[in-house]
Amino acid sequence: MVSIRAESLVKKMGHVAALAQVTTDFEGGMLHGLIGPDGAGKTTLIRTIMGLLRPDAGKVVYLLDGRDVPLGLVRPRMAYMPQRQSLYPDLSSLEHLEFFRDLYEIPMEIYMPRRDKLLHLTRLEDFKDRPAGKLSGGMYKKLGLMCALLQSPTVVILDEPTNGVDPISRREFWELLYGLIGEGILVVVSTAYMDEAERCGKVHLMEAGRMLAEGEPRAVLEGASAESFEEYFLRRAEVST
Repeated sequence: MVSIRAESLVKKMGHVAALAQVTTDFEGGMLHGLIGPDGAGKTTLIRTIMGLLRPDAGKVVYLLDGRDVPLGLVRPRMAYMPQRQSLYPDLSSLEHLEFFRDLYEIPMEIYMPRRDKLLHLTRLEDFKDRPAGKLSGGMYKKLGLMCALLQSPTVVILDEPTNGVDPISRREFWELLYGLIGEGILVVVSTAYMDEAERCGKVHLMEAGRMLAEGEPRAVLEGASAESFEEYFLRRAEVST
């Protein structure tokens, strides 16, 4: 099982502190939510723990079964779904899966049952021959998730995967994420939708590059005497003005 720890991360984008002394833990086998408004630093934190950005200060620690290991040992186990998907509009769902099979060099005897399982879980079996450019927003996001899961990762990091998706597809997407937790996978999801925060096992609340609070959703709300995360952030906005 893989866990990730961020220790005093600092990352500047020009004169702006995208991350300001961020320390937090992402335990394996749990669904973590990075919650905060646009510009909170969620994407920067995700890219830093993925190794796509180098911090100006601080470090990221990767733990494999409790042992401190280099990123190189963990990276093959990680799947990343960026905020903006770059799927090929002319390729069908099935052709995308075959493309990533070749990319990950997955043997056919492993690929076939995994492909069929993912198509069933995402309910895209009847749409496997439809070009990605003609899928609905929700189906498009689920195709992106399928491509990320094809290599059977133990860490899945998703940057605002439900942004712009209709409510029904959002619910179906979260059901897929819950299924991953049952397999012991570490899932990190960023979102600006406050209602999605309570669906997480642990939330990490961010604002202006800082970690405000973290923990089990209801415990965080009770500690702040707030009924919802929307109320939590609205209060902060009122104080800052």
